[in-house]
Amino acid sequence: MKYSQVALLFFISLVTFSFSSHADDWVSVFDGKTTEGWKANEKPESFSVENSELKMKGGMAHLFLEKEGFRDLKNFEFKAEVKTMPGANSGVFFHTENRGPGGLKKGYEAQINTSFVKDPRKTGSLVDVKDLDKSPVEDKQWFEFHLVVNGKQIIVNINGKPVVDYTEEDKPVRKKGREERLLSRGPIALQAHDPESTTYFRNIRIKKLSE
Repeated sequence: MKYSQVALLFFISLVTFSFSSHADDWVSVFDGKTTEGWKANEKPESFSVENSELKMKGGMAHLFLEKEGFRDLKNFEFKAEVKTMPGANSGVFFHTENRGPGGLKKGYEAQINTSFVKDPRKTGSLVDVKDLDKSPVEDKQWFEFHLVVNGKQIIVNINGKPVVDYTEEDKPVRKKGREERLLSRGPIALQAHDPESTTYFRNIRIKKLSE
């Protein structure tokens, strides 16, 4: 075999390995059977598994990811398929902290809300930082929720399209009660909202990015 052919085969194998490794960076953090690796800060009954889907209904509570290696995230990508029922409200918190029962003060919330009328901030919003007044998706339909946090940049993609692209400035000014809405590091938490809200998650994955 000629040297050029050997080199070509080596290059092909290297590219194939590189793509395989890249795909393997995504890690499933929900087994579709239990909430193992997750912990509610209150009302654990608000989180259940039905038909391989994580169901959120039962009142305000937050489900923290406590899977080994994913408790203290800084730069990462988060993907999940999400479905809201009419009137539902939910969210994905990140760089947050479990301080027990109550609302989450630390970190950001990426909003999930198609038709909850009491909250004008719709799906894809970075709550109280970059708010959207119209949801890009409909209730009762699965959509892909893709969050990217890298350095000072936060991108929220819905069905493959960016709806928010925000770069945190130095010493950002936040409204009263949101002073800790800042980038740092910490776990992810999924929100169950009011007793009438029903939201489903499935195929939940995370890719850690270099720091």
